[in-house]
Amino acid sequence: MSEAEHTAARSRSAERRERADYTGGVYGSMLASSVIVGAGSLGEFPRLELMLLLLLTGVAFWIAHVHAQLFGARLAELSLDRAIVLRVCRDEWPIVKAAVPPAVALAVSPLLGLDLSGSLWLALAVAVAGQVGWSAAAARRAGASWRLVATTATVNLLLGLLIIAFKIYLTH
Repeated sequence: MSEAEHTAARSRSAERRERADYTGGVYGSMLASSVIVGAGSLGEFPRLELMLLLLLTGVAFWIAHVHAQLFGARLAELSLDRAIVLRVCRDEWPIVKAAVPPAVALAVSPLLGLDLSGSLWLALAVAVAGQVGWSAAAARRAGASWRLVATTATVNLLLGLLIIAFKIYLTH
């Protein structure tokens, strides 16, 4: 790769990072929290089943978002080419990425000596923390003031606490 190609590639990469949209991460974290709360009764291997449910739900919603974006592009009469499809797939990938930390929390919870209930609470806390983190990262990336970053983080924390309240209400 020539120096000019290398510079152009770095420029495109920086531009993609600058345009990065963290909405999918916030959405995916809320989705993961909701899956944990709504999991209900699980079978013989509850941690494994919930890990798979988290990851597969993330993938299913990712596919749905990619489809919706591409269908929207078709409605706008933009021709779809491989580059557009790959860009949309990449842009929506944070939905799946957001399911990974709660799934990892479930996987390591037995090593922490947690029973199933403790494992679910750990995964839920990790999902809510992800939601807050994604929103704060999005605000910073957009150049928001620290006050606005704190505001968006607080709003997302309150939304996460609302999901936790639903879990408490549903299990008592």
